Amino acid sequence: MSSRLPSPLRTALLRLGLAAVAVALIFGVWNLVIVAFGLKSYALPTPQSAVAADVDHWHDLAPLTLQTVEETAYGFLIGAAIGFLLGVVMSTSRTVQRLIYPTLITSQAVPIVAIAAPLAILFGFGMLPKLVIVAWVVFFPVVVNVLDGLAHIDPDLINLSRAMGARRGRGFLVIRLPATLSPLFSGLKIGATYAVTGAVIGEWMASAQQGLGTYLQTANASLDTRGVFGATILLTLIGVVSFLLVVAVEAVATPWRSRSTARPRLRSRLALTAGGSRWTRNPGRYARSTHD
Repeated sequence: MSSRLPSPLRTALLRLGLAAVAVALIFGVWNLVIVAFGLKSYALPTPQSAVAADVDHWHDLAPLTLQTVEETAYGFLIGAAIGFLLGVVMSTSRTVQRLIYPTLITSQAVPIVAIAAPLAILFGFGMLPKLVIVAWVVFFPVVVNVLDGLAHIDPDLINLSRAMGARRGRGFLVIRLPATLSPLFSGLKIGATYAVTGAVIGEWMASAQQGLGTYLQTANASLDTRGVFGATILLTLIGVVSFLLVVAVEAVATPWRSRSTARPRLRSRLALTAGGSRWTRNPGRYARSTHD
């Protein structure tokens, strides 16, 4: 029966199976450590009891989880947009790049915890400072990867497109933008895993709203280890799901990475018509084809 399944479905099922095996191994090692070192439940609960704590308190945890997910998602989108735009702007001029890049590096050298308190003073204890913190964490890997992708475009492609009469905007859409997609998604995957960390730090330092971060603090202060590890599992799940969502979007946006040519509809959207020529996108390069 498995041979009748479409290849993409078989691949997806295989990956899900491997992910389930990986989770089982982590939980198995976790239990093994408890047994091997004779740890008590108040020091390190079993993964089963941590998951049971989430189930038992899900009525209270559900709105907290939703709050943290919103902070993570909105902050990630803002940081990704800022990082992409900044990378494009920096790529247009060496002078601009040399002016801004040291500032970006300096901004990342500042501990994120250190800027959380000033952000709370500036913006209060609502959603805004937490979004700023998450965006702060996300935008740097995005801008660096976008800038790297734009810096490694074959200049002959740019020159040839200009010689064929392609305007600058269209050359960006067909040559520059697709060239940034692979490095862009590399930065987005890094940012997706770090975004939930930024949300938790924001809740710790600059939040009057309850989330999983504040719940984690409360459980830790009351020595509720089941609650601490249960919240940690939920936060980990948010990070993993965020990463997988970016991977799914990457698979749709970069179809040439999984098959020899893009879908006809997508390829036609990327086609650059200049005079009597048409540009079509192949994996990692462009090929010129003339109209009959």
